[in-house]
Amino acid sequence: MRVLAAGSLRRVWPQLLAHFPEPVETRFGPAGLLRERIELGEACDLFASANLAHPQSLLAAGRAQYVASFASNRLCLTVRSEVLREGDDWRSVLTREELRIATSTAGADPSGDYTQTLFTRMGGAGGAVKRRAMALVGGRGSAPVPAGRLAAEWIIQSGQAEVFIGYASYAATLREIAGLTVIDIPAPINPRAEYACAVMTAQGQRLADFLRSDKAKAILHQAGFGA
Repeated sequence: MRVLAAGSLRRVWPQLLAHFPEPVETRFGPAGLLRERIELGEACDLFASANLAHPQSLLAAGRAQYVASFASNRLCLTVRSEVLREGDDWRSVLTREELRIATSTAGADPSGDYTQTLFTRMGGAGGAVKRRAMALVGGRGSAPVPAGRLAAEWIIQSGQAEVFIGYASYAATLREIAGLTVIDIPAPINPRAEYACAVMTAQGQRLADFLRSDKAKAILHQAGFGA
């Protein structure tokens, strides 16, 4: 079975497949770019996306047999600890003009799309934050994140930015890294990422069924994903 899967699933994927009885070959990448590869003719049995829109577009085009949601995610901020001031929260960090903000790439990577939604929900202040933000990962021309590193960790520790906006599923791991602080974004303003798979073949349907099972849900929850 061949799967194309969103990069944010890379860490939890081996735990999931350990409970799936069939061999699976998986290629990871930004979901928007993976969708384009499928549209250009690349074959797969299942496409696991970090948003619902990409699988739905494949269904609408007649390339997928079925679409199923299986998990959710949120955004959070990872910040270089030494730049924080007493009383800082997510909004004060994002609106502090001297802090460089890094994001994923909108259009290519759903994380970047959700970040743009966050800026819109911030109202008037969000426009200035959006203009300052730098899309440093998840795009066609982005430098690859080194193997074994998280994007937020690498971006901040390599001095490219002081703040990274990314998925909250990484928060527990990032909180264990010295020099980094994770700040939650409140639910009313925080976009909900809906993970969904496009089933391309009967083989893919079996994996989709597993991803929606109680066992898979428990593994995803333990890894920081929502229902």
